Amino acid sequence: QVQLVESGGGLVQPGGSLRLSCAASGFTFHMSDMNWYRQAPGKERELVATITNVGDNTNYADSVKGRFTISRDNAKNTVYLQMNSLKPEDTAVYYCRATGLLYWGQGTQVTVSS
Repeated sequence: QVQLVESGGGLVQPGGSLRLSCAASGFTFHMSDMNWYRQAPGKERELVATITNVGDNTNYADSVKGRFTISRDNAKNTVYLQMNSLKPEDTAVYYCRATGLLYWGQGTQVTVSS
């Protein structure tokens, strides 16, 4: 059974940093491209960042480019999202997902506020 468990969210001031983690199981993690999405209140879920299965290529939404970094550790079946220079508009629930699999975790709340 596919499981995705996101963690690392919290309340942070503008300009601060957070590191999100997503522990995956139930599928061949090292063969799967991984993605981070986010959903803000009243908005549709949007793709934030993608990393290939071996981590040799990444892509970012324009809104986070230069501030967020996606990475992975295939030995630990975990994907990360390092978020720096956070802005209030980054406030959302963040989710990870494997490309091609229609499973979502419970998400982790990120709130950027002074």
